[in-house]
Amino acid sequence: MEYEFTLKYQLDVTDCNPDDLVERLGAAGCDDALIGIGQPGQLGFKFTREAASAKDAVKSALADIRDTVPTARLVEAGPDFVGLTDVAELMGMSRQNLRKLMVANPATFPVQVHEGSSGVWHLADLLGWLQQKDYPVDTSVVDVSQTTRQINVLKELQNLPTEIETELRSLVA
Repeated sequence: MEYEFTLKYQLDVTDCNPDDLVERLGAAGCDDALIGIGQPGQLGFKFTREAASAKDAVKSALADIRDTVPTARLVEAGPDFVGLTDVAELMGMSRQNLRKLMVANPATFPVQVHEGSSGVWHLADLLGWLQQKDYPVDTSVVDVSQTTRQINVLKELQNLPTEIETELRSLVA
């Protein structure tokens, strides 16, 4: 099956020549990704990768990049963090319709990751909720969004000292 996802990286100052990086990545087999080099010091990859599962597709892309650009630091895997407009477009509905669903179902609608002038959710939560409401949802997008969410959570956990992680696990359940 074919899976679409993005990976964003922060580059080390010693490894910031975009032309060299694009060549190395192409030679390493990352020819199934559009590579964005617009922001200095960062690389963005939009993959369309064939694999047996979303997890396998994302894992192989992470490994390819790690092996080719070992100094690069993963910033974010996507799709994960989204607003209502993003999900409405993905589902082929208007933002207003999705907002009406949110307002009409306050007890079951997924909780925002960030509240503010623009709310942010995990895509996997919203797609799962829409599936429960019998909306047709592309299962490959669900699989990818679940995988990228797990990667982002693991990435953030690596930044926590072990004693804090252990202490917080009992409090966050």
